[in-house]
Amino acid sequence: MAQFRVLVVDDEAVIRDALKRILEGERFSVETCVSGHSAIESLHERDFDLIVTDLKMPGMNGIEVLKAVKALQPEAPVIMITGYASVDTAVEAMKNGAVDYIAKPFSPEQFLEKVERALEQRVLLLEEFSQKKDAISHQGFDLFVGQSKEMQKVYHRIMQVAMTDSTVLVTGESGTGKELVARAIHKNSPRSDKAFVAVDCSSLAENLLESELFGHVKGSFTGAIQAKTGLFKVADGGTLFLDEVSNISMATQAKLLRVLQERMVTPIGGTQPVPINIHLVAATNRSLRTMVAEGTFREDLFFRLNIIPIELPPLRERKGDIPLLINHFLKKFTAMIGKNIRGISPDAMALLESYDYPGNVRELENTIERAVVLAAGEVIHKEDLELLAEDDGGAPPDETEEYVPHTADELKEMKRHIRDHAVESIEKAFVMSALERNNWNITRAAEETGILRPNFQGMLKRLGISVKAQMEK
Repeated sequence: MAQFRVLVVDDEAVIRDALKRILEGERFSVETCVSGHSAIESLHERDFDLIVTDLKMPGMNGIEVLKAVKALQPEAPVIMITGYASVDTAVEAMKNGAVDYIAKPFSPEQFLEKVERALEQRVLLLEEFSQKKDAISHQGFDLFVGQSKEMQKVYHRIMQVAMTDSTVLVTGESGTGKELVARAIHKNSPRSDKAFVAVDCSSLAENLLESELFGHVKGSFTGAIQAKTGLFKVADGGTLFLDEVSNISMATQAKLLRVLQERMVTPIGGTQPVPINIHLVAATNRSLRTMVAEGTFREDLFFRLNIIPIELPPLRERKGDIPLLINHFLKKFTAMIGKNIRGISPDAMALLESYDYPGNVRELENTIERAVVLAAGEVIHKEDLELLAEDDGGAPPDETEEYVPHTADELKEMKRHIRDHAVESIEKAFVMSALERNNWNITRAAEETGILRPNFQGMLKRLGISVKAQMEK
């Protein structure tokens, strides 16, 4: 049975070692974890045929591990082990998807009998999972273009999470297609016949964002001349997509956390919470872990959002997909604009394939659209291409350049780049000044500025500032 991989999760070394010996004696491949958190890391890294987990563990208990398994590897059966045998715990485990339940103490023979039965159940789970996937027809994947192994991983994760209600955090640079992921999840889910609601958290002021998300009652603030239903409620039964979630203020983050914990929304100015039933997908092009270290994003909200992470690769890391994308966009824009473009010259194709695309797929799409418009003949040549970063080694244009955006997406991307560049310059000057005033002592500089030392160190790392290197100058 060496082909079967089993994950054993228990905080007690004696139990872990005993189960490992029993399973390896039957030639299973066994991996052990001391906590629920380490088990989830293993579930992210590799697939298992069976998970055996203790119920009572510090930090993350067995039910939480079970829920993570159902989200990450729904076809893998779970056996729950506990020393606190009762009808209630058994019912809870089975309700959450455990295939079996065994109480300590138990004999090796009893345990192996449960394992054998669970692996038989796995066959049924695989058949059921396959039928569900076939029934929903992989809708929404026509929005994606790419056959690289990096994108295959993304497609697989989308199909895994679409069958669950687990919160998803989509990360990736601007222009990689984060909203497409959210739409594919929705279209391939049992909620596909309900609403898909997308919110750009960077486009609204704090008070307006709260009103949009949570709703408000009439008269709750100046201008609230009538009651408004929040988007959490509009998306009820369906999927809510929060784009650029990193831009939400700390005050709104606290309210969002409460909604996710309680699955209830209280409109601004209201007193009665309203129940909601949504699948939440959030997205960001920034590192929320870094923001947590800097104190600009709540750690508890980050963990609530990061149940199922999906990271989209930048286009420069999947260049094998560029010819497919070019062909796709060429067909799209020749039909849309009504020009007869037969193809792209070899020198133009070579340039497009060698370029790094700081704006990712969106930049390639805009580049092909411009080329189709500007091309004088039936073939796109190198001189028909206008790559935004062609002259400066791949960096996006800054505020000193004369380039004028052609589309709303390009304008949004340029504004974000200018804003991020300006903020980074101010932060760097702020940190350097504090260090110089305190003779390059990080602790004193952090205290003087009112920033926690770990957060101050996080800023140094993010800005690429080495105190040692500065002192040696």
